[in-house]
Amino acid sequence: MTSESILPATVPGDLGWNLAMVLRGYQRQVETAVEGLPGGVRCYQVLSTVIHRDLPSQQAIGAHLAIDRTVLTYLLDGMVDATLVERIPDPADRRARKIRATAEGVSVLARYEQRVADVETSILSGMAADDAHRLAGLLGMLATSVHRADPTASPCEAVGTLTAP
Repeated sequence: MTSESILPATVPGDLGWNLAMVLRGYQRQVETAVEGLPGGVRCYQVLSTVIHRDLPSQQAIGAHLAIDRTVLTYLLDGMVDATLVERIPDPADRRARKIRATAEGVSVLARYEQRVADVETSILSGMAADDAHRLAGLLGMLATSVHRADPTASPCEAVGTLTAP
């Protein structure tokens, strides 16, 4: 069975429209789900990255999430003030700082992860569970491939472009 036989008929441009519609719905619901975090969705992404990916430095977090270092510094300042993370000296490089989640940050992320999981379940509710799981995996592979091809691309820029009037 070829991909042509399992996909609905599309025309060039449909992929962009489809992705934009899903992204708009997802973004709106996630913004509501993470209300209360300093920095909103970006704070959630940074906190999740700090806890689940254990990257070696603030610079590595910024590169992974495609966040400008100045923006990331201000975001992390707010997260430090909210006692979600702390900056600690990197034992391998005194000039660098490692970002570590506090116990409060771990607890907060667990609560917000449930909210985000509920949003994702809602977004995917129009599909059979197996299809939703497969789609999530395929999108992960596609995103990784696109990120590898252009690691400096910012998803925020894409959101702004796709949602501009």
